[in-house]
Amino acid sequence: MSKTPDGTSIAEIWRIRLADGLRQLACPLDASTQQHLLEYIALLVQWNAAYNLTAVREPLAMIDRHLIDALAVLPYALERDLADIGSGPGIPGLVLAMVQPYQRVWLVDSNGKKARFLRECVRRLPLPQVSVYEQRAQALPQGAGFTQVVSRAYAELSDFVQSTRQIIAPDGRWLALKGKRPDAEIARLPEDIEVTGVHPLRVPGADGERHLVLMRLRQ
Repeated sequence: MSKTPDGTSIAEIWRIRLADGLRQLACPLDASTQQHLLEYIALLVQWNAAYNLTAVREPLAMIDRHLIDALAVLPYALERDLADIGSGPGIPGLVLAMVQPYQRVWLVDSNGKKARFLRECVRRLPLPQVSVYEQRAQALPQGAGFTQVVSRAYAELSDFVQSTRQIIAPDGRWLALKGKRPDAEIARLPEDIEVTGVHPLRVPGADGERHLVLMRLRQ
């Protein structure tokens, strides 16, 4: 990478930005993991120039709005496995898979360009426990039994739940990342879905509010 006019390398600027965000998030990660996260950002910058995978164009903004935003979910996503619906460039599922030792992770997106990028990330990073599904959520195979199904700004809560019922375990949880608290969407959830928590997330560098909605099948 090149250097800024004061002689600081771009790589060092990225490293400092990530480390500062992790500190504010109270999410300590070892140097190797941080390096892998920055390698992911470098790959995203490269692919985004050609394929427009995300509206976020500036690398430091990607660190804030993709890496740190995804890692804010980590304290709530510590079960054994994870399916990320509408993963896009891998947010939050790919990022979470880089820092948490899940037994398996599915990244689901029907967009061909985004799915190809995700496969390249899985190959390059590498992440053998991660599988990419280039299809709509409704077409996922029955009976996968995930303990956690997550999405970020994927769909209305009721649509998110209905389209993924076939892959969640009976005692599994849905985790939906939203901006403002989605009270109207919560009110439209099916009667057999119980909201177990709506958590405001304090995300360094975020533009606007962040909330995490936790849901499960009513017991």
